[in-house]
Amino acid sequence: MISPQDFHQLKFQTLKHFWGYETFRDSQEEIINSLIDGKDTLALLPTGGGKSLCYQLPALILEGTCLVISPLLALMKDQVYQLKNSGIEAEYLSSELDDFDAEIIFNRCKNGLTKLLYVSPERLTNRTFLQNIEEIQISFLAVDEAHCISEWGQDFRPSYQNIKQFRENLKNIPVLALTATATAKVLAEIQQKLSLKNANIFQRSFRRTNIKMIADKIADKYEMVLNIMKYNNSSGIIYVRSRKETEELTKFLQRNQIQNVDFFHAGLPLKEKNAKQKLWIQSPNHVLISTNAFGMGIDKDQVRFVIHFSPAQSIENYYQEIGRAGRDGLESYAYLLWNEQELTNFDQILRNQIPSKAEFLKIISYLYSTFQIAENDLPENIFQLHIQRIQNFTKTSLAKIRNVLNFLHNQEFIFFNSNQSLSSLELKMAPEELELLSQNDSYFIELLLRTFSGFTTHKIMFSEKTLSNKINSDPHLIKERLKELQRKGYLEYIDGALSSIKFLKPREDRHFNGKYWNLFEQIQKNKLQKWEEMKFFVQDSDFCKMKLILSYFGEKNVKNCGQCSVCEKQKESVFGRNISAEILQVLQHKPSNVEEIAIKLNYYEKENILENLIFLLDSGQVKMLNFRTYMIS
Repeated sequence: MISPQDFHQLKFQTLKHFWGYETFRDSQEEIINSLIDGKDTLALLPTGGGKSLCYQLPALILEGTCLVISPLLALMKDQVYQLKNSGIEAEYLSSELDDFDAEIIFNRCKNGLTKLLYVSPERLTNRTFLQNIEEIQISFLAVDEAHCISEWGQDFRPSYQNIKQFRENLKNIPVLALTATATAKVLAEIQQKLSLKNANIFQRSFRRTNIKMIADKIADKYEMVLNIMKYNNSSGIIYVRSRKETEELTKFLQRNQIQNVDFFHAGLPLKEKNAKQKLWIQSPNHVLISTNAFGMGIDKDQVRFVIHFSPAQSIENYYQEIGRAGRDGLESYAYLLWNEQELTNFDQILRNQIPSKAEFLKIISYLYSTFQIAENDLPENIFQLHIQRIQNFTKTSLAKIRNVLNFLHNQEFIFFNSNQSLSSLELKMAPEELELLSQNDSYFIELLLRTFSGFTTHKIMFSEKTLSNKINSDPHLIKERLKELQRKGYLEYIDGALSSIKFLKPREDRHFNGKYWNLFEQIQKNKLQKWEEMKFFVQDSDFCKMKLILSYFGEKNVKNCGQCSVCEKQKESVFGRNISAEILQVLQHKPSNVEEIAIKLNYYEKENILENLIFLLDSGQVKMLNFRTYMIS
């Protein structure tokens, strides 16, 4: 039995070895101690508060495997990738893994080699998983994004309700529940639904004193981002709404000699995503332009700024995303760019994504009909999904179709994969049956057998382009040949370039017409409400931005931050701040316009800058180079 003194020493040795830190942050050590003592623990830590370390470190020093329940596959993948890069044995289980790969992972856990096993909540009712888990020594259960268990939260996941029953089977295994966003009502429900017993509760304020929030109403956002980038030789993230926008903004900045910038989105191949992510993490001044696909599970201390090219869809999302800046405690900036027209447009976009009940049922009916799934049936196959065909049949927009598919995915009716990935092949016949096939078919399958090891025993992942190079054939012809063999029932082929779908629950039409339509409708109303709250936050110019956020998360009697764009404006109106000397300092380096001066001066209000420039012009200290640009006389 290890002594408390040895445990204390081991904590800090582990922290130093794997994370490179000498000390813990805030309440991290207390949370870790609570787990080591075998206590149920609830931790409410804002984004950037080091939540992951609170379970990753004790997982390394306690005997057995820590079971981590996480709602997002992308998050699981990111965290496992990072842990493995740090030399920590971690794995994840998901619906996209075949039985062969899953068995390897289970065996590693049984042998005590894997310290962290990430699973989705729906996995907790899987028969194979439950059978294997009985042979694995579990150190403790970590429930990430624990607010998903609450029906009062914005991201309610019904499968989180499975945790309570699963926990009862684990007997005295302690539970750590983690969340970065929760009201008092949600926290109470987390404790009740996870059966936390005499839990140690750790709750930190959401206030981030080192982040200066700047909300700027502006017409030319491209020019604004360019100006910010000109004067920032540091690492940052720029969040945009669409994949197309990530690439367009990147090209614009690169055309204007900003080279330390790249784009990132969920549609990129895994290898390319990992390479871009690695470069950004390792570089001191690299900037990624991304959809909200980037940042989950990513821990980088030296992020000096986050730019929202457009407002986020909710205050929760916005605060999580700006929380990726300034994790080292140093001064950082959160720029929020907006204009009235954009807010109106997004109002319309959001409402156009919501199908009627008839459209909702028609989309679902098509899914089951096209794959010939009868009432109460649950096929084992993974199906290729052509979304364009759904649109042609239902006469509804792609936005509505994707909204319904994402709902079905989040409620675990289906596993919907819309990302480009490797294709898969699985042989559906015994190798000795090849002689019964036509000469052309048997020759092609034998070619595949010679090319891919393991093809006879389990599903394999491959690239059509790589295969085409090996057998000297056109990738398009290979795809058509594989589809033909699939139609004949000889193999199962999933084209990684297309969307795919796997059904997770038997078909039950009456539920879709009743309670699941009601749930879908409630979620859409919730989305609209969250957006209205975000709009108020964006447009309001009277209340401190940090105070608004803290009030939203239930913190009372909070003081103004004194540094956001609203607070700065109020200071200027009260004191009529003289910043002439600071403006002259900027202009000594190079001629600049008002926007550039504002950025260099940590974002003083433009009206105040103009007032001081007029004084400097009148006194002859500066002159106008053109109608926008000023220089030293």
